[in-house]
Amino acid sequence: MINSQPAEVAASGETAASQVFSALKQDLIRGRFAAGEKLAISALKERYEVGLSPLREALNRLAAYGLLEQHNQRGFRVPPLSAEELEDISRLRMQLECMALTQAFQEGDAEWESQLLAASHRLSRANKAQGEIEQWEQAHQRFHRTLLAPCGSHWLLRFIEQLHDQFDRYRRLAPGNPEIRDRLDAQHGELVELALDRRIHDARYLLEDHIRQSWEVAKGACEQG
Repeated sequence: MINSQPAEVAASGETAASQVFSALKQDLIRGRFAAGEKLAISALKERYEVGLSPLREALNRLAAYGLLEQHNQRGFRVPPLSAEELEDISRLRMQLECMALTQAFQEGDAEWESQLLAASHRLSRANKAQGEIEQWEQAHQRFHRTLLAPCGSHWLLRFIEQLHDQFDRYRRLAPGNPEIRDRLDAQHGELVELALDRRIHDARYLLEDHIRQSWEVAKGACEQG
């Protein structure tokens, strides 16, 4: 459910569309729907307690965002998993995030450093045990957003966030890999140290490796699919 009130009472059409867009977007990233699954409009209306018009608006937005595929006269499907697509997403992440990181190191101030330390602390304390994974996911997302926040380009950050969402759909469907997970966790702290010292070349290399290691984990979603 996206709220505790009937959709017609809770919000205007525009607000209801935004609410269901956010809720369905998160469910798609979390793997609540199977890759290739056709979404039934009637079931979605019941699940998210929303009318047809805002639901269709949200579905169209998600198709434009790349988290759904729209088929003429045949509704919407969850995109299939593709190793080639994942590779493309990962390589673009490396390029765009390293670009943003360079700009963030140049523009970041003491307030950014403080926020980055706080985000790193919350991430290190997040509980990844079963049932608490969403807490870790939120802290992880906040850390990476904070790391790149001062880059100064709204569009660059917007593209990066879209790539993260596409990438996370694969990562969250993949089997766990504790050995790589431990390395990735350690790299978060190392990125903070490099940011405080403004060691951009070392930080870019580390961020590329961080994305590459995550890619190794995410590929498991294609292998088991």
